[in-house]
Amino acid sequence: MTRTLEVGDQVLLVDNKKRRYLLTLELGGEFHSHTGVLSHDDLIGSPEGATPRSSRGSSFVAFRPTLSDYVLKMPRGAQVVYPKDLGPLLMLADIYPGVRVFESGVGSGALSMTMLRSGAEITGYDIRDEFAERARSNVQTMLGGEALGRYQVEIRDAYDGIDLVDMDRVVLDLPEPWQVVPHAAQALQAGGIIVAYTPSILQAVRFREALAVNGFEFAETIEVLNRSWHIEGQAVRPDHRMVGHTAFLSHARLLG
Repeated sequence: MTRTLEVGDQVLLVDNKKRRYLLTLELGGEFHSHTGVLSHDDLIGSPEGATPRSSRGSSFVAFRPTLSDYVLKMPRGAQVVYPKDLGPLLMLADIYPGVRVFESGVGSGALSMTMLRSGAEITGYDIRDEFAERARSNVQTMLGGEALGRYQVEIRDAYDGIDLVDMDRVVLDLPEPWQVVPHAAQALQAGGIIVAYTPSILQAVRFREALAVNGFEFAETIEVLNRSWHIEGQAVRPDHRMVGHTAFLSHARLLG
């Protein structure tokens, strides 16, 4: 059964040059670009894959965005964790429905949304109120009220401690995650997993050193490289550009 686009839905518009635009459908709303004006009313009630035209005759294709689309286009106040790292983070942290996660450094909510969509129950700390509000807003916009009910964000500094116990996972996107490791060892249950996202290898080294003296084992640090390929008829080769380094992903388990 085809789902139609309705008021309040997120819609990804793709023009004939494959440029992407994200918008929220509103009655009477308008999308403005150099190709003209497109009325939201022309999209409301249409099926996904609709091909509306702007006031200047330019055509678009309209879809609901994937989570990856939304992460790249959503409102943000902090640098996001990119999609190429979000999938591996889910696996390294072993996120599943009902898992209890402590997250610190929620930023714009990209990692939060990814874990919530996999069924996690998250308590997050962030030191900036505007980041916490942006993360909550993005979660509600993309995932709805049910996910927001499993998402609690407090304005707190994880460097000062974690007031939680028997957590299953600790996920960190902070400048100095090693400061949180002793607190994480108290907050996690035995067998719990900690993961840190760090742009610098020096951050990863200090994090690993803290893990080693706080009861964590099976530590590993990886990075994910993303190379796309050009495929056009018989012309097949790696693309000239690739998404190389974004951050290091380090994880370990608490043995108690």
